[in-house]
Amino acid sequence: MSLVLFNDLTRTKEKFTPINKGHVSFYSCGPTVYDYFHIGNARPFIVFDVLRRWLEHEGYSVKFVQNFTDIDDKMIHRAHRENITVQQLAERFIAEYNKDADALGIRRPDVAPRATEHIPEIISTIQRIIDNGHAYVSEGDVYFDIRSWPKYGSLCKQNLEDLEAGARIEPGEKKRDPLDFALWKAEKPGEPSWPSPWGMGRPGWHIECSAMSSKYLGDNIDIHSGGVDLMFPHHENEAAQSEAASGTGKPFVNYWLHNGFLLIDSEKMAKSLGNFVTAREALKKYPPLAIRFFMLSAHYRSPINFTPESLEQAAAGVERLRNCRSDLDFAAKTRRDNNSDFYVDKFKSELDDLHAKFSEAMNDDFNTAAAMGVLFDVVYLINTSLKENESLPEDFFTMSKNALNEYDEILGIIGSDDAETEHDEEAAEIERLIKERSEARKAKNFARSDEIRSELKARGIVLEDTPQGTKWKREL
Repeated sequence: MSLVLFNDLTRTKEKFTPINKGHVSFYSCGPTVYDYFHIGNARPFIVFDVLRRWLEHEGYSVKFVQNFTDIDDKMIHRAHRENITVQQLAERFIAEYNKDADALGIRRPDVAPRATEHIPEIISTIQRIIDNGHAYVSEGDVYFDIRSWPKYGSLCKQNLEDLEAGARIEPGEKKRDPLDFALWKAEKPGEPSWPSPWGMGRPGWHIECSAMSSKYLGDNIDIHSGGVDLMFPHHENEAAQSEAASGTGKPFVNYWLHNGFLLIDSEKMAKSLGNFVTAREALKKYPPLAIRFFMLSAHYRSPINFTPESLEQAAAGVERLRNCRSDLDFAAKTRRDNNSDFYVDKFKSELDDLHAKFSEAMNDDFNTAAAMGVLFDVVYLINTSLKENESLPEDFFTMSKNALNEYDEILGIIGSDDAETEHDEEAAEIERLIKERSEARKAKNFARSDEIRSELKARGIVLEDTPQGTKWKREL
């Protein structure tokens, strides 16, 4: 089955066909770096990280661009409150974003452009829009002329009359029509500004994505993603101004993808409701892998409800996956390789069947919920084989480990292998203590045995005694 994606522009599933065979241009909206990003933002960052991984797994060369908005009203206001520059604020929260994103297993983009580092490209894009007759200058501001763009509203599926009903001109704006939006804002006292053909000023919010996506990916790109809340006005405006700037008649984006809302106790997250949670706060309460597991446990276009119970279930799911790999590694070290009764070909055939189901789920609009269900079927198959066979051939362990590693490379919900990634000195120390504990138990020195278990538990190491010996793992 070839990859199909639900295209929000057409509201249908479409076979994915990249512009350039074997290559994918992928732009995803990044954070405005005035604060820690909230847990709702974590959802698009995680789910589209998985789409990127799946495309690469399928053999595509992916160029993934995700921007940082480092100049806007919120940033200016916070910088003033803290008596620092907007640039200093941006530097701080870009670093904090990377820290939290890394913890959640979100891979860094190939390019992470900042708006303030692309002022010449932004000005050039605006000038092309003016030259093509789709923007106008008004007392130092530059506005996109909505009435000049008949396609406006095609992404959000609204006509101008419906959109106009909720639009208004804010105090200080100098636009002709309530729906017109700012491409360039004239300088105001105390705000960062740059020289332009229309006077000192700064870019509007929407224009940065058009200028930067064009620079790094071209005027016609394969995939653009973000939260559903960005569909209007941000992505609608992006599409209009990008196509107006290029003047080629080609669409700005071939496949528009948006993830559903993250709800807190069944309500949309909002500071006014007191249910606003940053990713940093969530990471203090829940294991990163559990948060990632939770975000992938529903189809990306569906809303998902963030509750303590759902995170506890996610943590239990991660624990089951990690236990499977831990049991597999331990069995590989302790079991004899002489089981002539184990049918390797049958096991391989079952693994292959599950792999086909996994691929089918991922190719069906990257349905991670269904794919994770298949992963647990793989875990059940491996666990059953371990339970029912005292000894297993090397091929069993190789195939099982390769399967788990392959799925984790795509989903990122199992994490690193503690026994393989620990520093040699620490791993050796843990093994030494386990050996000492085993000897203490043989000598019926249970006080020392319990003392070692408690000491390791305080370090986050959990022991499990099995007929084959004692194995260890780190707590989530």
